[in-house]
Amino acid sequence: MSANGASTSDSGVAIPPAKKESKKPKYSKFTQQELPACKPLLTPGWVIATFVVVGIIFIPIGAVTLLASNGVVEIVHDYENSCLPNLSRDQRITHIQNPTTNKTCQATLAVIKDMDAPIYVYYQLDNFYQNHRRYVKSRNDKQLRGDNGAANETTGCKPEATINGLPIAPCGLIAWSLFNDTYGFTDNTGNSLNVNKKGIAWKSDREDKFGKITPQNFVNNMNSSALGIEIIGGKALPENVPLDEDEDLIVWMRTAALPTFRKLYGKIETDLKKDQSLNIQIENNYNTYTFGGGKKLVLSTTSWLGGKNNFLGIAYLTVGILCMFLAFVFFLVHFRNPRPLGDPSYLSWNRKIPSAANSSH
Repeated sequence: MSANGASTSDSGVAIPPAKKESKKPKYSKFTQQELPACKPLLTPGWVIATFVVVGIIFIPIGAVTLLASNGVVEIVHDYENSCLPNLSRDQRITHIQNPTTNKTCQATLAVIKDMDAPIYVYYQLDNFYQNHRRYVKSRNDKQLRGDNGAANETTGCKPEATINGLPIAPCGLIAWSLFNDTYGFTDNTGNSLNVNKKGIAWKSDREDKFGKITPQNFVNNMNSSALGIEIIGGKALPENVPLDEDEDLIVWMRTAALPTFRKLYGKIETDLKKDQSLNIQIENNYNTYTFGGGKKLVLSTTSWLGGKNNFLGIAYLTVGILCMFLAFVFFLVHFRNPRPLGDPSYLSWNRKIPSAANSSH
């Protein structure tokens, strides 16, 4: 072997050393990030124009959205306390938990504007945390769908999984706490207004999440005193109606994300005229007094954007007006104190970089 590391063959011919494989990647504009790219310069003119365009787009959208929301007629009646006046909190709890007390109360509402059918009837609950982790998980979706052999499946439904060793269907805290206040409506002439409860649940929920399974051993259908149960649940379920046809239950089982929420009770398919009065008979059964909650009855029309919600329109208007204000301020600053721009050709991405092939020579 020679001093430079080369070896020789038997015939005395020098054999050059093997080259080490280079790990250097092959040169390309992609690997070296030299491909053409859009790198705009935020000059004062571009910034001002951008703010103006955003303002021109957002302000009309906000105005139209707000007008649509203001066109929705909404009547809200808080009956949490009006149904049990002049009673302390403890007295209200005792009254609502006693199954023998009369819980019917009357209310009269005035129609402030013409309300075109369909008029949606909602119940609103305050300070009710349906998003509590234990509450949300207390159900069994296989049982609700009526999968083969799943009628007795109660995994995850504790503490409302079984009663006297028998499986409950539908099991879980959500079904057990089903809202059970009822509303009856009559107009000022004494005519009854029918509340349509068909089509109030999502079609996907009716078809995919609930099946042809009927209630069995449901606690709310039983005599709580005979079973020795102190805490009364919510609404009883008709035992001959499959779960996929009980839309009150389906609506309730879609849990809300916030502690104040509304759920659809039904639809009044009769027009109501301005200054017309509605007589409402309320069955105040649902216990919200124990946890300091609230109950409201809501009658509302809809617009092409849905129900009444001013937030979206106000948000668009606020952003649009703010952009126009900033554009005006930037224009004044640039007009009074203009600043010459530098030569963009000196920017690094505009300078010509010699290629690897040229740099190797």
